[in-house]
Amino acid sequence: MDDVDEVTRAVLTASRLLVAISARSLAAVEERVTLPQFRMLVVLSMRGATKLVVLADQLQVAPSTAMRMVDRLIAGGLADRQTNPGNRRETQLQLTEEGRRAVETVMGLRRAELATIVERLAPKQRAALIEALTAFNEAGGEPVVPAPDDDPQSPLGWVDTTVSGDA
Repeated sequence: MDDVDEVTRAVLTASRLLVAISARSLAAVEERVTLPQFRMLVVLSMRGATKLVVLADQLQVAPSTAMRMVDRLIAGGLADRQTNPGNRRETQLQLTEEGRRAVETVMGLRRAELATIVERLAPKQRAALIEALTAFNEAGGEPVVPAPDDDPQSPLGWVDTTVSGDA
């Protein structure tokens, strides 16, 4: 068998595990938000106050779809709208404290479950996994994520490399 097939099969297996971990972590908020709505909460968590059109672009959805999602999040007390102080004609969307807590809860559960799995690996396996995943992420065009302590603007372990200065 070609090693590309073997690696592909291993990555597919790992992706099932990661999706399962993500699904379990979302259970903490699933009565309140859908997966697409949680993605929106994460983008708002990363970006801070954001215009609707930028939010829709980040999520790769139509502005009308993003608006419906925002309306549901606002109704649920997880996000709100404010007038942009720099341009009174613009409205910005942002997380409420409750929305911030929801994102932190889900990400904390996800991080804890991943840490439990990683702890089961021998130190050499951990080092090999870091090297392999770093190479995989680079090959896929995913930016290298700094450690949470390295970047106070990225407390969830995500960086935003797509749009700057549009908030």
